[in-house]
Amino acid sequence: MQRNASAHWEGGVKGHGEISTASGALDSRQYSFDTRFQDAQGTNPEELIGAAHAGCFSMALAKILDEDGHHADRIDTKAGVELEKTGDGFGVTRIHLNCTAEVPGLDNVRFEDAATKAKENCPISQLLKADISLEARLVG
Repeated sequence: MQRNASAHWEGGVKGHGEISTASGALDSRQYSFDTRFQDAQGTNPEELIGAAHAGCFSMALAKILDEDGHHADRIDTKAGVELEKTGDGFGVTRIHLNCTAEVPGLDNVRFEDAATKAKENCPISQLLKADISLEARLVG
């Protein structure tokens, strides 16, 4: 299975571009130096990595819980992706996942174990080499 996305860029580093996905989820979404390093309107690669990681982790956690006989009523995950100056350039140095889930009948120890397994084994976690931390809370 292969999924496809594309980027178009015009100008130097302070130019502008568009990011698109084959599915149409992103269709010519604007990105630029200012959307990446300032607070300008548009997206940036780090935001998209965060969305992908949060989505992948949530699905992996649901699978692990299902396999353990616990169906999640809801899983909400936020991913904070840190882009920092490293040497002569920039690098993604850390990703923090913050997950809140409602899983009837599950205790905190089993939930934290499942969340850790999801963090370590979701395909996006495996892809990324940044320090990935996790805060997981069971509610309800």
